Amino acid sequence: MKVLQSSFFRAICAIIVGALIIQYREQTVTWITIAIGVLFFLSGVISLAAYYASKRKTGDVEAFDTDGNQISGLRPSFPLVGLGSLILGVILAFLPTTFVTGLMYILAAILVLGAISQYVVLAGVTKIARIGFFYWLLPSVILLIAIFVMVKPMESAATPLFIIGWCMILYGVTECIQSIKIYQCRRKYKATIEATQKPIVTATETEEKAQDVTE
Repeated sequence: MKVLQSSFFRAICAIIVGALIIQYREQTVTWITIAIGVLFFLSGVISLAAYYASKRKTGDVEAFDTDGNQISGLRPSFPLVGLGSLILGVILAFLPTTFVTGLMYILAAILVLGAISQYVVLAGVTKIARIGFFYWLLPSVILLIAIFVMVKPMESAATPLFIIGWCMILYGVTECIQSIKIYQCRRKYKATIEATQKPIVTATETEEKAQDVTE
């Protein structure tokens, strides 16, 4: 039951994300990219501020021990990573459309992984029940569309995001349908196993009782 609830939660999240991407595809990508840029910018600012604060505390006086090793006045190394984060953050914040393509690839890759995950789950269920062609068709559609978005270059960023948004919704619906089907198959399989085990137990108990009576 917990697995079913987890699948439904994941499906609902996918449907909500897909609907948001469809409705606000241009604004969503822009604001997500800007938010990431702000985070990188703040990370870079904090690194540089910590560097200059540490540099100011060390002072200009340098002291060495008898072996010639410096024991005070050590200057911190310049935070190249922090500077890079600051520059990248500025670019992301002020030029978000430059990185829209990368975000589309990430979303498409998530859909590919989701479709493959559904294949794996269905393959596991085929060991205990027969799965119809329809259940294999839906993840196949998601997989093909996601690959198409990754391979086919598009001038407008809104078009692939519109496609990905609908794929997200389709994935969520598919996840719900498959979860219900798999839950029913496993429940039926468990009931069948329990039903086949009961006669065996009953027959064994009858034989034991007969032996006791004979003795």
